[in-house]
Amino acid sequence: MTEVLGTQPAPAQWIVIATAVAALAAVLPRPLWRLSRNAITIAHEGGHGLVALVTGRRLQSIRLHSDTSGLTVSRGRPTGLGMILTAAAGYTAAPLLGLGGAALLGSHRVTLLLWLATALLIAMLVMVRNAYGIFTVLLTGALFLLVSWLTGPAVQSVFAYAAVWFLLLGGVRPAFELQAKRRHGGAGDSDADQLARLTHVPAPLWLFFFHAVSLSALIGGFRWLVRW
Repeated sequence: MTEVLGTQPAPAQWIVIATAVAALAAVLPRPLWRLSRNAITIAHEGGHGLVALVTGRRLQSIRLHSDTSGLTVSRGRPTGLGMILTAAAGYTAAPLLGLGGAALLGSHRVTLLLWLATALLIAMLVMVRNAYGIFTVLLTGALFLLVSWLTGPAVQSVFAYAAVWFLLLGGVRPAFELQAKRRHGGAGDSDADQLARLTHVPAPLWLFFFHAVSLSALIGGFRWLVRW
């Protein structure tokens, strides 16, 4: 427990920058993004599920699909603050998780970050109800677990920084993709549209909110991770 809660040495600055470049390389090219986006979908649907539980809703199932879409089903009042917060949690989950991870890395708690991520993935796995979803969450959780158990501090640090950079950078792109789909008449039942129906606030304003959260998290995370 002491090792988990303790601090670890900060990596060299070039490693921090190199992991940021590696994460950006997984986000920008479309072929790689089609694969790596699965991890952002895990965070997205996990965000819906976690906030549903926190607000007192009954979480029934989470499904993750091979086209990187997902679906989280919860039961409770169809309107009200709990439903609004649950709907708003998807597109903001990856950036906020990245920001939280950056704060932990900024305080040199690499091991704690890895174990918290593993615990969240295991908890999410219990609620996943389709084979592809189980496979992706199990694979991601196993990767975190193996790095935590079988590698030394240097490898753990590189992996943790790469993962946090990926959440921060990868958390920005989905809102722009949703905006493009809506511009061409698609995604009519997106989170932004559901929030518009729940709050009577236009969907474009909710899109602006998603952009604001993801970009603010990226800026904040950058300040935690990069030491001038």
